Amino acid sequence: QLQASGGGLVQAGGSLRLSCAASGNIVDINDMGWYRQAPGKQRETVARITSGGDTNYGDSVKGRFTISRDNAKKMVYMEMNSLKPEDTAVYYCNAELRLAGSRYLRNYWGQGTLVTVSS
Repeated sequence: QLQASGGGLVQAGGSLRLSCAASGNIVDINDMGWYRQAPGKQRETVARITSGGDTNYGDSVKGRFTISRDNAKKMVYMEMNSLKPEDTAVYYCNAELRLAGSRYLRNYWGQGTLVTVSS
């Protein structure tokens, strides 16, 4: 249901834009977000955005990353600027979706996209 893209190798100080597309017979999308997991570390919240556009960010990315969404296209994006080597991780998109025929929202994860920041 979720397909992430946009990862890659970038030098410190550079920028990347991640995209995540929700697909399938979706009738409702609630919160969407990005998480990341670095080698040997737990998965952490990077940014989240509500259906109304309210956002919140992890402390380590505030002021550098911007999350946005396009409800019509069922997409969530994350613009990442001033990247640091410590931002290196696999980034996962996440969304609360309600599929046709279901009464409830469920939590879905994308497959992850690798971001590598070289020093």
